Amino acid sequence: MGSSATWGLLTATFTASFVECVEALTIVLAMGVTRSWRSALTGAALALVALAGFTAVAGYALVTWLPRSALQLGIGTLLLIFGLQWLRKSILRTAGLKALHDEDEEFREQAEAARRAADELRYGLDWFSFVVSFKGVFLEGVEVVFIVITFGLNAHDVPAASAAAGAAAAAVVGLGVVAHGPLARVPENTLKYVVGLLLSSFGTFWAVEGLGVFRSGGGSLAWPGDSWSLLGVLAAWFALSQMLVRLAPWLVAGRRRPAVAS
Repeated sequence: MGSSATWGLLTATFTASFVECVEALTIVLAMGVTRSWRSALTGAALALVALAGFTAVAGYALVTWLPRSALQLGIGTLLLIFGLQWLRKSILRTAGLKALHDEDEEFREQAEAARRAADELRYGLDWFSFVVSFKGVFLEGVEVVFIVITFGLNAHDVPAASAAAGAAAAAVVGLGVVAHGPLARVPENTLKYVVGLLLSSFGTFWAVEGLGVFRSGGGSLAWPGDSWSLLGVLAAWFALSQMLVRLAPWLVAGRRRPAVAS
């Protein structure tokens, strides 16, 4: 399963990074088109530098301070929580209880906010464009860094995870240059559902392995069938999510129904 696990790592990292990069691109485009390309790109570039430093510090700290089983439990749990947040939103969107994410609408909202903002120059830069672009790229990038570190460390292949994230970023930038605008045609909602499933599955798998930290010796627990069990975990999360998609409208309607007086 070594090669299959590696392909799973690459797929999950690329897909999650692609989605985050699409959202970061939309923010930078809105600032560049409506305010200042120089300021927006400077903010984005400095955010990438800050992310590189954050990645080095966080990765070193995790590897140095935690034994393998504790590392699996800690970041597996965090990855599971992170994945469930994606999965929850995807379930609500699929069930029609939450609006689908629209990059064109996001671009319009960001552009309108940029037009309303006051002009303020600092260090020769349009400060609003710089700050919004920096924050947007950094915050979206932190999620990418988190995914790269967690997947890379657990799979003992940080370079592969980093390469997948880099390829996703390059693909998004390339598509943005070709499209000359936000990537509205990307099936982002479907991708977010896939990412939610993958993150929840890997998070569950690693967190359970990490429970071995509580037993004598502190070694990691082993799943039946080793890495092949990931397919079973993924299938279980898929089945549960599809069931919740069908139950969600009924559950919400039941909560909204007024109580009948006895």
